[in-house]
Amino acid sequence: NKGRYWLGVSGDTEYERLAGSTFAGIYALMASRYMHEYGLKREHLSMVAAKNHRHAVANPKAQFRKEITIKQAMQGVPVAHPFNVWDCSPTTDGAAAVLLCNAKIAKEFTDKPVYLKGFGAASDYLAIHDRDSMTRLLATRRAAEEAYKQAGVGPKDIDFAEVHDCFTIAEILAYGDLGFAEEGRAQYLLEEGFTRSDGKLPVNASGGLKAKGHPIGATGCGMASEVFKQLRDEAEEPGRQIKNARYALSHNVGGSGGTAAVFVYQRGDA
Repeated sequence: NKGRYWLGVSGDTEYERLAGSTFAGIYALMASRYMHEYGLKREHLSMVAAKNHRHAVANPKAQFRKEITIKQAMQGVPVAHPFNVWDCSPTTDGAAAVLLCNAKIAKEFTDKPVYLKGFGAASDYLAIHDRDSMTRLLATRRAAEEAYKQAGVGPKDIDFAEVHDCFTIAEILAYGDLGFAEEGRAQYLLEEGFTRSDGKLPVNASGGLKAKGHPIGATGCGMASEVFKQLRDEAEEPGRQIKNARYALSHNVGGSGGTAAVFVYQRGDA
């Protein structure tokens, strides 16, 4: 299977893969370390899964349109401690396309353009044992810093975000790395309902990789497509539309954080 092959070699092959580890195992180590350093609980991981499955119910393009409870999410088949099957995104069939052009001619293609205000891409060590920390992704932080700088906005200006939740801990790490939460306090956004579709900062209103699906090569463009629809008030079903959004963000990660890309978008009529 080509999908599994490219997933397998997109991390550190010399030490991590040849030692028998998988991405589930690597991200599980990150989750365990976050628990040790900041008091993250198993329930917090399940809150991510339950939230994103709830969001996916209203998305006709989602792979898993089935709501689950936090209790159900905690009782899945074990995968790699502390993960069970509900903590892991599926590899999904899917395709997406983006038409990118100069802002001056955008209205030749649509009367409701969405503007790309800033972007950043960065890299880091492939293997987590080479990094200074296992509880933050430096590539995401560098990419976000550049994207915010170009856009002339900050984390508090973002109205909703699509982030790379390949595993539940990845979304929690993104809260901190993108500046939405203080160091080590990302889990409290979940407790307060901050990142639900009806919260102050909806995250993964599409269902995310966790429930919408992770189509590998199409994942980043799929996020852009979701942002495009939301900023044009074209979300497909009642209750799915994020209201009065002006700025949005998408965040895509390669491997376990060896690379990251962050984009900031603005509503065309804002």
